[in-house]
Amino acid sequence: MGNVIVVTSGKGGAGKTTTTANLGVGLAKLNKKVCVIDMDLGLRNLDVVIGLENQVVYNLVDVIEGRCEANKALIEDKRFKGLYFLSSAQTVDKTFVTPEQVTLLVNRIKDDFDFVLLDCPAGIEQGFKNAIAPADTAIVVTTPINSSIRDADRIRGLLERAGIKRQYLVVNQMRMELVQKGHMMSVNDILDVLPIDLIGVVPEDENVIISTNKGIPLVGDDSDAGKAYMNICKRLSGEEVPMLNIQNKNGLFSKLFKK
Repeated sequence: MGNVIVVTSGKGGAGKTTTTANLGVGLAKLNKKVCVIDMDLGLRNLDVVIGLENQVVYNLVDVIEGRCEANKALIEDKRFKGLYFLSSAQTVDKTFVTPEQVTLLVNRIKDDFDFVLLDCPAGIEQGFKNAIAPADTAIVVTTPINSSIRDADRIRGLLERAGIKRQYLVVNQMRMELVQKGHMMSVNDILDVLPIDLIGVVPEDENVIISTNKGIPLVGDDSDAGKAYMNICKRLSGEEVPMLNIQNKNGLFSKLFKK
């Protein structure tokens, strides 16, 4: 039975879609069979980030409404063995499907995969409820700024009330030179506010923008962000991997937990 993981953050801008794409590709590179599902009805963009927008024929709503079987709507990524993608629909809004319908769909396919990753839409309304309904694990993505951390704390509470006790934190867009100057919260500062198990810290990296625009996730390459995403994938797979030291702009390595 596959581990069903919802990737969420509350408001937009924290990088949950980029995180979902990179984790999906990274887990496939670790020889896991992975299904990545875009849950953002009406505003899908995971297909672009993961580089499969030109292959979408059927979507999640087509499956839910019975116009096609799930195996027909799933896109097999020929670049990464074991990676499958189910697109969201662009012509309906988040209220078009229910949590119960999403749960039935995920339950039908999850036994065929090691991991099912659900890219949660922004906000805490119907789209959020749909995305978290079938999940047994959550990855909460935050950036090291106060508003994002407050959003993540709000999401943490909602996930707990929904019965999702297994939660992991990804700190995204970390800039160590700002931490050193006291202009950005350190990881320890964030963990003092957010009582969630840390699974990874991803540095701000221009390579993320380049890879997103190309539709080729950078997980596993030689960039700091690529290494960080791959380490998260290894931790999800049960490996014990130390946290990556992040290199600042001066070429010096700084400790992630600097106060």
